[in-house]
Amino acid sequence: MPQFGRDAAPVNPALSIVPPSGPTATLTTFTAGAMTFLCVFALALSLASGRLADRWSDALARTATIRVSAPPDQMQLQTDAILTLLASTPGVASSRALTDAEQRALLEPWFGPDLPLDALPIPRLIEIVEADPGYDSEGLRQRLAAEAPGAVLDDHTRWRRPLAEAAGRIRLLGVLSIGLIGVAMAAMITLAASAALAANAEVIRVLRLVGAKDSYIARAFVRRFTVRSFTGASIGAVAGLIGVAFLPAADAAGGFLTGLGFVGMGWLWPLALPPLAAFVAFAATRRAAFAKLKELT
Repeated sequence: MPQFGRDAAPVNPALSIVPPSGPTATLTTFTAGAMTFLCVFALALSLASGRLADRWSDALARTATIRVSAPPDQMQLQTDAILTLLASTPGVASSRALTDAEQRALLEPWFGPDLPLDALPIPRLIEIVEADPGYDSEGLRQRLAAEAPGAVLDDHTRWRRPLAEAAGRIRLLGVLSIGLIGVAMAAMITLAASAALAANAEVIRVLRLVGAKDSYIARAFVRRFTVRSFTGASIGAVAGLIGVAFLPAADAAGGFLTGLGFVGMGWLWPLALPPLAAFVAFAATRRAAFAKLKELT
């Protein structure tokens, strides 16, 4: 009587109890492919959104703005005084007053292109580029208060902090999304493995009668479902990479829905998903197999 113990040589007879095709095979391959496809897009969105927030934060990190509010006859005098002060301030690489055209371009998204700057009491903006090391913002505020009481320094701290927090939360959301997708894939593969075990209950009983151990039978299911999951995940990863490649390229204006692809070595991240899917399938199928085999005792 042939034995099917741990050291038994024949493996193919046990593999034959797992149907190579059919609903369970299709479900496993499709689930792994679909979930990996979604993971690729979740990963791309997470990385791209984080890059966008970091880029905006870095763009504001070395710049500041001075807002000058003064009567029309004093505006130019105070602006010149502030520019002279900034030229002698340590840590300030450069400074300049924005022109009317530049200020109109900044306000155009809110007020339209026909904004009458001459008829409105709009403050004059002075742009500061910080050197390395930077300037003492508190000391500069005190000097501005003495030289130009109507000047207010904005070092963009209130803008940088929310962007940094947004980058961290977007990355966390991406990780949570990938985790949920992995849990869903594990649940579907568990159901498919349990269905295959239940469908082959009679065959399993016969194998036990001829000496097959549960570990031997479970390995056959684990091996088959792991290979199916890896195959489906590989197809899903390739399809996801192709889909990401056709997304809109990065826009110079920094649009949120552009540049959602991978950059540089980031294109290698999706290649780690098929092995990860195979590991999830291995763990889920092994757990489901031993649980189902106990029920069939």
